Amino acid sequence: MAEPGKVRTNLEYWLARLILGFFALLPLSMAIALGRAIGMLGLVSGKLRRTGRRNLELAFPELSGSERARLLRQTFANLGRSLGVFSHFQKESPATWREFVDCEGMEQVEAARRAGRGVILFTGHIGVWEMSSFVFSIFAKPLGFLVRRIDNPKIEELVDRYRTSHGNRTIDKRFAAREMLQILRSGERLGILVDLNTLEREAVFVDFFGIKAATTFVVAKLALRTGAVVFPAFTPWDNKRKKLVFQVAEPLTFERTGDEREDILRLTQAMTTAVERYVRRYPDQWLWIHRRWKTRPPGEPPIY
Repeated sequence: MAEPGKVRTNLEYWLARLILGFFALLPLSMAIALGRAIGMLGLVSGKLRRTGRRNLELAFPELSGSERARLLRQTFANLGRSLGVFSHFQKESPATWREFVDCEGMEQVEAARRAGRGVILFTGHIGVWEMSSFVFSIFAKPLGFLVRRIDNPKIEELVDRYRTSHGNRTIDKRFAAREMLQILRSGERLGILVDLNTLEREAVFVDFFGIKAATTFVVAKLALRTGAVVFPAFTPWDNKRKKLVFQVAEPLTFERTGDEREDILRLTQAMTTAVERYVRRYPDQWLWIHRRWKTRPPGEPPIY
């Protein structure tokens, strides 16, 4: 008899494969519409819904309960839309993706590379965030980007095939320090998500919606030690254009103090402020069901 853990691993894998395979059979536009419709049903655990409601209360106390409930429904719809897009990563040609995604600001990245500078592109869970790295394999040169490996190794292998189907390379964040330095010192590009809650030993506390949030200091330390240019890059859905828009904003600038700890704090705050700015622009497209404020500064009570 198979071990319970192995049975669960296989069941989860085949369910994920079935879902992705089903959506991939549909035309891209239909996969997006169906994913969004299913997402609107909010078929997730009560714990995730409670987290979403709590986060929205913290971030937008001025909104009414019905307004926050609408944003939460749209959050689930965005997750469904993201599933529809992701399911087609392997299926669609680069020409199809170039019609489906508009790129803005990419020339800034190329200018930094031509100048011999390493480039850090940081993003958050806004819109179809998986596209923020995938787009480089379609419109430019593939890049390496950090990921947290999925606990189920079979699902991890499946998802990795989608992420790397056009040449990108995933880097396990647990063992990435030396590789990240090599990428940046050779004048290449590195993609990193920066809006997840982080353990206290790996974080600095900066303001996010006016609340201290444990945020990775890795990006700031890499930028300071390699001289890399740091760009905000997000891929929200544009309702008017009916397509995704990959937006590379102006590179972050700040005045160095000569104190590395202070400079790391300042740059991490600048990145977090950039994420918040985009969340405020697209409040229905951020991952509100993540416990962003779970890790608290010493002495502070839990938020959740």
